[in-house]
Amino acid sequence: MNKHIITIILFIFIPINFAYAGNNVVNKLLQEYITQGANTADAEQGKQLWQKTFTKNEKRSCASCHTKYLTQYGKHVKTGKVIKPMSPSFNPERLTNSKKVNKWFKRNCKWTLGRECSAQEKANLLIYINESTDIQE
Repeated sequence: MNKHIITIILFIFIPINFAYAGNNVVNKLLQEYITQGANTADAEQGKQLWQKTFTKNEKRSCASCHTKYLTQYGKHVKTGKVIKPMSPSFNPERLTNSKKVNKWFKRNCKWTLGRECSAQEKANLLIYINESTDIQE
């Protein structure tokens, strides 16, 4: 088989597999959060939480590092490290590994909110991130 044809096939199917894996991970995590006490996930509440400023440690929000628009690159406010877009539609690696999602929720919630996020907050943020597609949401 011609190398060009194989390359084209890979470029077509790899993003589809990432999207499918992401949806499975999102569904699995939502079920996990429901068993921990979350109700129905609400993207609008996730958006509000994303943009809310917390003052426990300093004035921080999720948007402080990840920007208000999940389709854009962010930058860590302390380290200056570039952060790839959060939106799976712009970064197909997002939401494809439940261990990574839980790790970053734990780390970033503590850093931003000064505590771990509740199951409901995680569900709301997860659905907001998963559904983000517009450059200016």
